Amino acid sequence: MRRQHLVAVAGVGVAAVGVAIGIRFVLAHQAAIARRRIGKPLGESSIDADRVWRPSLGGEPIELLVLGDSLAAGLGAERRKQTLGGRLAKGMARRMGWPVHLRTAAIVGSESPDLAVQLADLPEDYAPHVAVIVVGGNDVTHRIPVAVSTQHLRDAILRLRRRGTEVVVGTCPDLGALRPVPQPLRRLVSSMSRRLAEAQTETALAAGARPVDLRRAVGPMFFDDPDAMFSMDRFHPSALGYRRTAEALLPAACLAAEAALSSRRRAPR
Repeated sequence: MRRQHLVAVAGVGVAAVGVAIGIRFVLAHQAAIARRRIGKPLGESSIDADRVWRPSLGGEPIELLVLGDSLAAGLGAERRKQTLGGRLAKGMARRMGWPVHLRTAAIVGSESPDLAVQLADLPEDYAPHVAVIVVGGNDVTHRIPVAVSTQHLRDAILRLRRRGTEVVVGTCPDLGALRPVPQPLRRLVSSMSRRLAEAQTETALAAGARPVDLRRAVGPMFFDDPDAMFSMDRFHPSALGYRRTAEALLPAACLAAEAALSSRRRAPR
């Protein structure tokens, strides 16, 4: 009887392993399909939008830094004012009545561990008023553990805070909106991106940053109207997609700028 029981358990174990291997094969096959469908029609270089926006407003510009991945870099935008950084800088200048100097350190293809490199490339004496971080999509597609992603995000926030910078974190978008990704892989990456976004929110709050839940703020727009919200590769935002994303981030960015300006005015000279 004992032997029969062991044989049964072994059989169940073999079956479970077989199912797991089968699922992994299916998901790997679907990931390859998604990569072929998306391709790289936009290339890997984003438009350079770094400049002083609205200089005619006069005064010392607010320093805005944008870090992260291709979304933060603005890949898919056709004009510099359509990039995420350009829209944020222009919107901040309009709302606050001050010119805004944009510096984009975000790099296409970046993951959370790359934030350290982006910060290391900045001048040592550079202390922006506001830093906006948008990262996470590549962490999900490259299966970086959530704990690793959030640790690098935390380190980046703390490094910026030590520079006297207020930080805004746009959490990982819901990758379930990516129509080129077949099912059931799309459901899986949707679940993974949601878990990462929740962890990023907790990490940002604990490290003294302002999180913005992009899944809730703009996710439904990408689900409901993908043709308008995505660019030609159906992966990166279109001009409208960047506009809606910037609108979601703008209130937090302006609050962060106000806090930074107030803090620096109070700092002893």
